[in-house]
Amino acid sequence: MAQTSKNKPPQAVAAQAAKGLKLREAFKRGGTQVGVARARDLKDRKELSEDTIKRMVSYFARHKVDKRAANFGDDDNPSAGYVAWLLWGGDAGRDWAAKQKKASASETKD
Repeated sequence: MAQTSKNKPPQAVAAQAAKGLKLREAFKRGGTQVGVARARDLKDRKELSEDTIKRMVSYFARHKVDKRAANFGDDDNPSAGYVAWLLWGGDAGRDWAAKQKKASASETKD
């Protein structure tokens, strides 16, 4: 029987997205409307489509350079890139999305 919540973000991802939303509200920077929408879905632990997970993997691949910026990881004065990274689930989101994409690819091969 198919598991219905296989693409439901884990609590760690939801927590990072919620933190990103709080920092964005507090500092008025970081992320796009797409990132905000993604953060809301992650925070609410909504089931994500395989296409959305692929977009998450692509986002993290494109934006890993943001981690080199000044104030990345600084909760007291966060860089816009740090806030955006958190909106997409942070490192927990990156790792989870990569794992989900890999699992999906191996299911397709079966």
